[in-house]
Amino acid sequence: MSHPHPELGAPPKLPKGGLRVTPLGGLGEIGRNMTVFEYDGRLLIVDCGVLFPEEEQPGVDLILPDFSSIRDRLDDVEGIVLTHGHEDHIGGVPFLLREKPDIPLIGSKLTLALIEAKLQEHRIRPYTLEVAEGDRERLGPFDCEFVAVNHSIPDALAVAIRTPAGMAVHTGDFKMDQLPLDGRLTDLPAFAKLGEEGIDLLLVDSTNAEVPGFVPPERDISGVLRQVFAGAQKRIIVASFASHVHRIQQILDAAHEYGRRVAFVGRSMVRNMGIARDLGYLRVPAGLVVDVKTLDDLPDDEVVLVCTGSQGEPMAALSRMANRDHQIRIVRGDTVILASSLIPGNENAVYRVINGLTRWGANVVHKGNARVHVSGHASAGELLYFYNICKPKNLMPVHGEWRHLRANAELGALTGIPKNHIVIAEDGVVVDLVDGQAKIVGKVQAGYVYVDGLSVGDVTEASLKDRRILGDEGIISVFVVVDSTTGKVVSGPQIQARGSGIEDAAFNAVVPKIEEAIARAAADGVAEPHQLQQLVRRSVGKWVSDSYRRRPMILPIVVEV
Repeated sequence: MSHPHPELGAPPKLPKGGLRVTPLGGLGEIGRNMTVFEYDGRLLIVDCGVLFPEEEQPGVDLILPDFSSIRDRLDDVEGIVLTHGHEDHIGGVPFLLREKPDIPLIGSKLTLALIEAKLQEHRIRPYTLEVAEGDRERLGPFDCEFVAVNHSIPDALAVAIRTPAGMAVHTGDFKMDQLPLDGRLTDLPAFAKLGEEGIDLLLVDSTNAEVPGFVPPERDISGVLRQVFAGAQKRIIVASFASHVHRIQQILDAAHEYGRRVAFVGRSMVRNMGIARDLGYLRVPAGLVVDVKTLDDLPDDEVVLVCTGSQGEPMAALSRMANRDHQIRIVRGDTVILASSLIPGNENAVYRVINGLTRWGANVVHKGNARVHVSGHASAGELLYFYNICKPKNLMPVHGEWRHLRANAELGALTGIPKNHIVIAEDGVVVDLVDGQAKIVGKVQAGYVYVDGLSVGDVTEASLKDRRILGDEGIISVFVVVDSTTGKVVSGPQIQARGSGIEDAAFNAVVPKIEEAIARAAADGVAEPHQLQQLVRRSVGKWVSDSYRRRPMILPIVVEV
């Protein structure tokens, strides 16, 4: 197995007749999926998603792939193939199209409808090419064939990319549900046919590679939901991803069976479910879905609310309900269902929401105490089956943290793929397929790009560190006025603290230390305000560290008169 190394340099020029694969997101993390294929000077992008921030990234709204390695080559891009409509695969598209709005988008009907609605909010009208399973389209030197795969959203596709260098197959996210709600199976005969033709490089979803066996069918959830609906005395509030059409369908079916009305809460949920219903992917009995404003006229035992916030996102509807910061107030006897997976890194936020809901008297049903979620990603048994069908010459695990990539690589090795033909890469690591062999050849920049409000890329790791310090340790400001001639203190020091946990009176002890440091500096001929500010920072910082074992942000201001 090939392994990336931190000392990797810039990749060499792509050999003539070679295919280059550069993942810019989704390897070593769950989300931000984006892969760039290059042949003969032309580029094809598969997916462009976002990653959602964790607690140590305060103030950040979204995390994008780093486009810097292709920014000056956007004219070479033949198109962006979107495998399905989840945010971690399409959420970054508006930010890439801001830089070049006429890059074509290729995807299935539902996927394109979801991204077009999102782009409308960004005032971008994209060029789109709708495809379906079995279709074959030539995009420059890339001959793309689309294959049906089953996932937790309808209309998901894998893509086989044929070039003179060989065939690469990218699965997107997939599983092998044998009883799918929409009857749309992962097309194993099509994959077998591609395998017979010869798959030179297989890029495979790794998210569930550590989980043994097979993923249970989505329809297994129906029985559990009916039990919950049957026992609920008051309102039922369901939190799910805004694009999980299959899960919402089962909620609607249960609500219809038990005589309840359903209201969607949250802009993305209302938008996506409206699109799914209009396109026929969501079957809604007449009169079942109502506007949230009409719910006050219905008895509590006839109400179902479907909202976002299953990952504990601070601004999502469910989190605000838990914090008593939403028009919908949780009351004793309400039932809350968290009908989604727990994305790694979100555990603390989710359990904080569960505790908040429980505090107000809700009965919270989640993956930990009931089967209200099944995964949309193939487990180890399915992946083994898949490898035996495809028989790839080279394997590159994608979509997952390091442990998932490693587990997926080991599964591939078990099925007979030579270990020197299995490439474990990470974001930015460049893999070339030349003469039938995939190898790591270099690395490009692929860091996090933070979206904070309207700014994209302005927030850096340094500014996040400042935010963490402010949040954890607080800030101390020191204002001093000195005589520009003598260097003596004329006014101050005035000290103010916020969030440091140190009482104002305690700072009387450090005032003489500041005055002494400034007097010494004056005696030594140091009078430049910036140098004096550093002296004040060091004096206060040492005192706080020695006295309180804390490291707040210290903001000194020295003014000359």
